[in-house]
Amino acid sequence: FAAFILLVLVLTAIAVFVLMGMAPGYIAKRRNHPWPQAVEVAGWALLIFGFVLWPLALVWAFVDVPQKGAQQ
Repeated sequence: FAAFILLVLVLTAIAVFVLMGMAPGYIAKRRNHPWPQAVEVAGWALLIFGFVLWPLALVWAFVDVPQKGAQQ
């Protein structure tokens, strides 16, 4: 029974890690961000190498970049 619980915990941790890595890129694509691939790479890179900075990729996914020639 303990092995089953451990397996469930490990699989849940892996699923959460994958969802966190995919989230910034998915959000950027859904919001028509001008650089969705860069946001996706930043999400994975910061999650793996700099977990504390990962929220920056998430914030970047939500940034609305003004269109060229748009009136202020």
